[in-house]
Amino acid sequence: MPAEATPPGSVLRSRAAASPRRPAVGRGGGSGVPPRLRGGGPRRLLERARRGWDRPLTAYYLILGSSLLITVLGLVMVYSASMIKALELSLPASYFFRKQFLAALIGGALMFAASRMPAKLHRALSYPMLVVTVFLMVLVQIPGIGMSVNGNQNWIYLGGPFQLQPSEFGKLAMILWGADLLARKQDKRLLTQWKHMLVPLVPVAFLLLGLIMLGGDMGTAIILCAILFGLLWLAGAPTRLFGGVLAVATTIAVLLIKTSPNRMGRLACIGATDPGPQDQCWQAVHGIYALASGGWFGSGLGASVEKWGQLPEPHTDFIFAITGEELGLAGTLSVLALFAALGYAGIRVAGRTEDPFVRYAAGGVTTWIVAQAVINIGAVLGLLPIAGVPLPLFSYGGSALLPTMFAVGLLIAFARDDPAARAALAMRQPRVSWKSMRRRVKKRPSGER
Repeated sequence: MPAEATPPGSVLRSRAAASPRRPAVGRGGGSGVPPRLRGGGPRRLLERARRGWDRPLTAYYLILGSSLLITVLGLVMVYSASMIKALELSLPASYFFRKQFLAALIGGALMFAASRMPAKLHRALSYPMLVVTVFLMVLVQIPGIGMSVNGNQNWIYLGGPFQLQPSEFGKLAMILWGADLLARKQDKRLLTQWKHMLVPLVPVAFLLLGLIMLGGDMGTAIILCAILFGLLWLAGAPTRLFGGVLAVATTIAVLLIKTSPNRMGRLACIGATDPGPQDQCWQAVHGIYALASGGWFGSGLGASVEKWGQLPEPHTDFIFAITGEELGLAGTLSVLALFAALGYAGIRVAGRTEDPFVRYAAGGVTTWIVAQAVINIGAVLGLLPIAGVPLPLFSYGGSALLPTMFAVGLLIAFARDDPAARAALAMRQPRVSWKSMRRRVKKRPSGER
């Protein structure tokens, strides 16, 4: 039989299949990969970092990771810094650590609950939280109910070793209530009028400030003022209005400082290198001594010298100084980097949202945490007067830790609610279909007719 004719195209296809493929050669004789993706230079690393920084879930992971790392490192440093203080009080060495650990567990539950709440529920809780906080702050001033700690009448005794400082919860209540108020006024386009921007936000803030100052706690009052200014700034307050409120607050602050020898003494200790007459700058100077003796990598965890009775409040207001002494410059810079990451993520959440309540609440929480961290660390470094405020998420104190962790949960919830972040999280969650789990059994004929 004659051989069948071979189609002309099959010969070319067979030759192409038999010959090995050669890599495509670019114009410059390279491998065809775009020049910006070749090599491992700094430009490529910067490009990768920029792409990773712009991902939808970056803020979510920064808030979650930095807050948890600050809290865990704070627990370690509270245990190290408070051992000697506990032994001086004839208490177990882990006494303060166990209380802080219990507060961290409760705060973690609050943070998880806040991260799962919708924004509507947060707005609904703002008014009851404000009313309850004001009621508790009034109870603080009633003799027999409120108690004084370090000269400040800002505590309520709960029984046993537990105390409550309502002014710490006042910061959170001010943020939620103020954010809801400004958001409702923005929806009605009332923020263009100065009276709607100031009333009733500023009078309620002054009410909280007055209750705080009755107890003598000017440090907490400064933080509340920072929150108020942050909310006004986010609301778009004009420069004249913003400057007027700032001038009134500054005048009141100057009068309060001038009329208090204790506050004047703290102001005089800025940049001090000697305890001075009657050791009025003892705490500030020994905080500098602790930081200076730490060196690059510190003397080692638990090896601090200043916590042996030299430095007052080593586990609360001056825990950053003990961190510098035991972990050195590397440890303090790590803490600063974590707070910087948390602050950046909060600003990013506030800047990318379209919801006015989320913008005001996220901006208020970020202002609170960053301002309090700056005031605390600035006092330890001798750049600011000692205000007596703890380092957020880091210092000892359950009354400060619980509302702060709830506020971090707010930021996590807002970061999750971003449309791009919500879509990215939905893609990562496995979707299981009940139909795919059921075994498909092929029907067989029964043989009956």
